[in-house]
Amino acid sequence: MHSSYVIRRLLQIIPLFLAVMVLVFLLVHLIPGDPVSTLLGDRATPDIVARANRELGLDKPLIVQFGLFVNQVLHGNLGESINLKVPVLRLIADRLPITLFLTVYAALLGVLMAVPLAVLAAVRRNTWVDAVIRAVFQVGLSLPVFYVALQLLTLLGARLGWFPIGGYGETFGDHLYHLFLPALTLGLNLAAVLVRTLRSAVIEVLTAEYVEFARAKGMSARVILSRHVLRNALISTVTLLGLNIGALIGGAVITETVFAIPGVGRLMVDAIFGRDYPVIQGLTLTFAVLVSLVFLVTDLVHARLDPRAELT
Repeated sequence: MHSSYVIRRLLQIIPLFLAVMVLVFLLVHLIPGDPVSTLLGDRATPDIVARANRELGLDKPLIVQFGLFVNQVLHGNLGESINLKVPVLRLIADRLPITLFLTVYAALLGVLMAVPLAVLAAVRRNTWVDAVIRAVFQVGLSLPVFYVALQLLTLLGARLGWFPIGGYGETFGDHLYHLFLPALTLGLNLAAVLVRTLRSAVIEVLTAEYVEFARAKGMSARVILSRHVLRNALISTVTLLGLNIGALIGGAVITETVFAIPGVGRLMVDAIFGRDYPVIQGLTLTFAVLVSLVFLVTDLVHARLDPRAELT
């Protein structure tokens, strides 16, 4: 039913992809310094620097470099890392699963925290319970991600020793254990956003006529909540969740750096400091495609939950 819509949305990613290619190419060349000086250091002679620039194609005019970059991408090649001497696609393929694992983990923690607390705040609205929940998450929303990450790392990791302060682990259980603090950092930020929206949605649904009718029929509060209230309240929250999952992927850049996680976020930071142009360009294009796909899935899930929604 939605196949034509999916194909149309996938085709719309192409011009976005081209626009991001132009933008990221221009932006990376605005970064102060150059990759050759960073790679060779201050003691390199002018001859060595010139030869390195020729080998990397950095001595060519900017428009020629852009043409070569586009040609590479169209042939499914994102180039080779200047610093690591490894194909960018291989670097991304090795590290992207770690970041996706962290993103899904953080989203699950955020939803698991947000849904029961938002429902509790809505059911007990205008009481001290509602006030405490809203106040806590309002404070959480105002705190920067890196500050929350450092506090959790210091308290639960360094002082109490309950969780590792870095790394990824070897097995699935290790991954859950090692990534708990970074996932909690991102999950708390997500929960703070979702609680506010979901609480308002639940309150609105609780006052709807069909909910009053269900109460008049003698349905229990638990059945009304699970069968009528949550399903309808979650419709508006799904879109917000999709938008914030895109933000979680971006937030991984900070979190992976603080917790020394070898994902694409940390790879991006290393690439920026090392002026590794191919890696920066490849990662930015990957982020753009991922976020576009997340938005597409969000629209499909929204349409699935709400049959009144039209996919246009």
